[in-house]
Amino acid sequence: MKILIVGGGSAGWMTAATLESQFPQYKISLIESKNIATIGVGESTLNQITDWMRLLNIKDEDFLKHVDGSYKLSIKFTDFYKKGEAFHYPFGVPPIESTRAGTNDWWFKKMLYPKTPYSDYADCTYPLQMAYVNHHKFDKKECTYAYHFDATKFGLWLKNNYCKKIKHIVEDVVSVEQDETGITSLNNKYKADLYIDCTGFKSLLLGKSLKEPFESYADILPNDSAWATKIKYKNKEKELVPYTNCTAIENGWVWNIPLWSRIGTGYVYSSKFVDDVTALKEFKKHLGQEDLDFKKIKMRVGIHNRLWVKNVVAVGLSAGFIEPLESNGLLSVHEFLTKLVLNLQRDKISQWDKDNFNYQCKYMFKEFSEFVGLHYALSHRNDTEYWKQCCTKSWDEHLINLKSVGYSGFKDAVERRTHTNRLDDLSGLHSIAAGMHWAPTDKQTLIVKGKFQEKNLEKEFSTAINKLNERKDLCKTLVKTKTNFFTTLKNVHK
Repeated sequence: MKILIVGGGSAGWMTAATLESQFPQYKISLIESKNIATIGVGESTLNQITDWMRLLNIKDEDFLKHVDGSYKLSIKFTDFYKKGEAFHYPFGVPPIESTRAGTNDWWFKKMLYPKTPYSDYADCTYPLQMAYVNHHKFDKKECTYAYHFDATKFGLWLKNNYCKKIKHIVEDVVSVEQDETGITSLNNKYKADLYIDCTGFKSLLLGKSLKEPFESYADILPNDSAWATKIKYKNKEKELVPYTNCTAIENGWVWNIPLWSRIGTGYVYSSKFVDDVTALKEFKKHLGQEDLDFKKIKMRVGIHNRLWVKNVVAVGLSAGFIEPLESNGLLSVHEFLTKLVLNLQRDKISQWDKDNFNYQCKYMFKEFSEFVGLHYALSHRNDTEYWKQCCTKSWDEHLINLKSVGYSGFKDAVERRTHTNRLDDLSGLHSIAAGMHWAPTDKQTLIVKGKFQEKNLEKEFSTAINKLNERKDLCKTLVKTKTNFFTTLKNVHK
């Protein structure tokens, strides 16, 4: 099979590296223009990227120092529920084996000790991971981690180290020839059996050439624009933290991603509520800096109706985009690629294979989109029109018409809270819900549904609460002797 990847950047070279690794028998080429700049964001990843790297046998020690990289253990959300509050969403699986009711044990603590801050949820539910975060320590064997890195440098590193058999063509695509079977050639000379569209928001093949309809997700994702920049460290050892910080401001939120040599930051906002000039002023005010180079990004939020049409597959921004919250830019790239590998296993490609790929990718994309949407739906901020709309709009018609949906999202979250009074311990929602004060259970539920006597609640749950506190204190002690996070990175980059 001959495969032609159209577009470079992180999506193009991640695609090339994946296909070379998994299908060495195929003839694979990549064509890109030297005149088209990549978006260059997506510097923050989720820990699922380590699964993809394991597939390609990519080691941290081999690439981090070449891509301005750092480790990431958590995502911090500041001022999302209301101003003055912050909480963490740590990576990993909460240790619930010896608990009474999984992550609900912390809510028993909150019921009996109402002054417990909501930020304590992560510390108790992910005690070891958060001990590393809070004390700026690191142990690769014990931490669940992702990365902060320069996405452009990462793509180039893959190109030079994992794409050595890929034929690289540097040329503008000026014409796309097609017939009823799909694309027949590019520039009247580059032919392939399968074309992979990695052309970013332009979506040259799937969108512009094949005219595949695009489904906007503006109804569940409020933002469509961003300003991005790079800033220098003032106190590197203090500011280079093991997490991405997301801070809600007037008309959206600001990301802060500490790389090894600099900080990547950007303001994600809605053009419905603020124009670009005013948004830039808000961003500069937040940063407290004016003399920086700012890059404007217009985001196409949503996904194409089909991602594999005829002989064209879209990967990355050309397929769809959610928004930068929850670091999902590169997530869809490597997740779509693993699904592409699965559906390329047979000798020939049938429509069934294409439909399988479309379903798998769109299912994952829809679920994650609604997870991101819940960060806005659960907010109680009302200090601007933007945040007021988040509080007053109806987010999902299925909560009214009760029609079933085949994925986890808004309705699944409400159904779990309604029927089991417990959110999924293995998803990230329980952490976001805690930070947003959205309790899956409460005192009256325990009394009415659980048949408990109010006077006996402390006796019933004191053992579970004590275990939470003891485990948290133990983990604090355990990490004290671990290597300092900054020292770890200095050793990586030396």
